[in-house]
Amino acid sequence: MARRGKKYINALKQIENRLYALPEAIDTLKRIRYEKFDATFELAIDLNIDPRQANQLVRGTVTLPHGTGRSVRVLALVMADKEKEALQAGADYAGLENYITQIEQGWLEFDVVVCTPEVMPKVARLGKILGPRGLMPNPKSGTVATDIARAIREVKAGKIEIRNDKTGVIHVPIGKASFDTQKLRENAIEVLRTVEALRPTGVKGNYILSVYLSTTMSPSIPIDRSRL
Repeated sequence: MARRGKKYINALKQIENRLYALPEAIDTLKRIRYEKFDATFELAIDLNIDPRQANQLVRGTVTLPHGTGRSVRVLALVMADKEKEALQAGADYAGLENYITQIEQGWLEFDVVVCTPEVMPKVARLGKILGPRGLMPNPKSGTVATDIARAIREVKAGKIEIRNDKTGVIHVPIGKASFDTQKLRENAIEVLRTVEALRPTGVKGNYILSVYLSTTMSPSIPIDRSRL
């Protein structure tokens, strides 16, 4: 078991052994946090799914009402006639062959990759590089789109992907510690609504088992979903 620092242990002691209402959990984490930077608030949602079953996977997107609070670098892999449109929509980089070559050579100075359907055959060869990093464009995440300008604007506005990990847990950032409690609460509720809407048809019985809230370096707090 990893050893915890004194600051973490002190923060943990200030969390009671009970379920917290969402605003109370946010305020508690704001009070006990000890990071020296603008930490990210994150939800961990434990689902009653079997990630080994294709009909129980959870994947989709959510647009946070108040964004994530972080600057997102967008790479648009598009044909030459779409480059200007992509850049005007807010893409940080736009092009195709030159960026594919750079990525194959190790360049990864971006956070999201979007592309149009017609270039996917060329982008597919980047699967082994982008896939393991969660950067591969996918229609389900809205990063493969005919309307490339709209896709870029949505990403820049706070659209993020929701996807379960191999243990059946979804980890989603909901904003920064500098956000006020109401903004974090509204972002969290939008995420939970979206996760509920993405319930797989193969899941029987209780779907969401538990919800925890934490910051980048803090202990997590269990959320009382009945009081949302």
